[in-house]
Amino acid sequence: MAERALRGTRLGATSYENDRNTDLAPRQEVDYTCTKGHRFTVTLAAEAEVPMTWECRSCGATALRVDGELPQAKKGKPPRTHWDMLMERRTLEDLEEVLAERLAILRAGRRKTA
Repeated sequence: MAERALRGTRLGATSYENDRNTDLAPRQEVDYTCTKGHRFTVTLAAEAEVPMTWECRSCGATALRVDGELPQAKKGKPPRTHWDMLMERRTLEDLEEVLAERLAILRAGRRKTA
């Protein structure tokens, strides 16, 4: 008998609770405008930190908050090259000494074969 009562109810797919006695979390609505002129609103939690930029829902471009300014670009470190890492480990005098040793080995090898 119990099986017949549940027939056709799609167990787990539909909630039979209502929102009558529930309190929703406090929210805020933030307006954004993209460079192509699309304007949209994003609903966020009241405690959330509001980002200055958001991806436009229409075109995917970066949208800026209506009441905000463009964020300042952060100054990044330049990429370290092989030469920079080498200079952290050795001085120019050390490198000249190693070069002279390697050239001497190469020249000695050529004399033997000649």
